[in-house]
Amino acid sequence: MGHWWYRNIVEPGKLPLLLALLSFVTSFLVTRVITRMIRAGRGPFKNITPGGMHIHHVVPGVILVIIGGFGAVGSGRHGLGAALSAVIFGLGAGLVLDEFALILHLDDVYWSEQGRKSVEIVVLTAALVALVLGGFVPFGVNDLTVEERQSRGLVAMNTATNFFLALIALWKGKARTALFGVVIPFVALIGAIRLARPGSPYATRFYANRPRARAKAGLRAFHHDRRWALPRRKFENFIGGTPDPERAPAEKPPPAP
Repeated sequence: MGHWWYRNIVEPGKLPLLLALLSFVTSFLVTRVITRMIRAGRGPFKNITPGGMHIHHVVPGVILVIIGGFGAVGSGRHGLGAALSAVIFGLGAGLVLDEFALILHLDDVYWSEQGRKSVEIVVLTAALVALVLGGFVPFGVNDLTVEERQSRGLVAMNTATNFFLALIALWKGKARTALFGVVIPFVALIGAIRLARPGSPYATRFYANRPRARAKAGLRAFHHDRRWALPRRKFENFIGGTPDPERAPAEKPPPAP
């Protein structure tokens, strides 16, 4: 274990990356706990609203990312400066991606269904960084043996293949399958070979003159959503909190006669 640690973490200068990952995950988890406490009205934490304006935590997150990023560029991959910059960057990245959905929609959707995208992007980011840290992508590792080159070369080829299949799954309207298929083997393959979801770009292009394919795709999407919607919702609620119920639009009064 000590040899692996030195060869794959210390020697190639990945210790700052490890610290950034740990601080990133910690920042996200702590932020979610605090925001859920604020939402429930528990604990000493309150929203920051100077002058009545709500300051979202993405704002200090961006500041920390800038400080940590420039600090990392100026300090290299080794030494105390690199480690400190990595921690600052990870803390800021956790705050920023926790409100990824807010940036995407340019609206306060933190506790809405759209806000679940933040949890998904955080999980994907952590998985990708962990993949690099695990030595599957041999950046900076010196004196690789023939077996190590073959093993890591195969993993790199598999990763590229997964990414290509994930693009096909995304084309077929399966965003979650595409996201997790980048790092989890066979997930993207399943999404790429199965029928596209109704309304996806793939279905619009290739199912337009195939009514049986459209009907089969709609039926399969219905059964899939009914089977997996509740477990997925429970997991996302456990990580990110339960979204607020969507409000029905107010009915307009009938026009005056």
